[in-house]
Amino acid sequence: MAVPKIWRKIPEYYNLIGKLCPECNAKFFPKRTVCKNCGCTRMQDYKFEGKGKIVTYTIIRTSMSDPEQEINEQAARNIPYALAIIKLKEGPMLTAQIIDCGDSELNIGKKVKKVFRKILENGPSGVIQYGYKFKIDK
Repeated sequence: MAVPKIWRKIPEYYNLIGKLCPECNAKFFPKRTVCKNCGCTRMQDYKFEGKGKIVTYTIIRTSMSDPEQEINEQAARNIPYALAIIKLKEGPMLTAQIIDCGDSELNIGKKVKKVFRKILENGPSGVIQYGYKFKIDK
């Protein structure tokens, strides 16, 4: 992701900011400009609480190939990791990494909460991207 795009998306990715439709009360993440339910264009910012449940998950055991070797090496250091589809308490679903737990702790329906973590670093002197991941809510 290009540096300007990273900076523009900081509120969204740091704080889980989506959109709320004032007409039908639908909530969306990521942000959208038009409500898919009623067509309203007066969407308002909405900060999600960051709590939800695991809908489904998988354990990633191999890194994806990437022409940028440094990023690929970072990914390989984090293998294996859990990737889940999470249904937020407010309704929308998103994909996120589940951290700080073993495979045996992962279950469909398990409650999770958002945490702020480093996502990726583009080389030793590059941009460090932060954002959300989730962990089991005990």
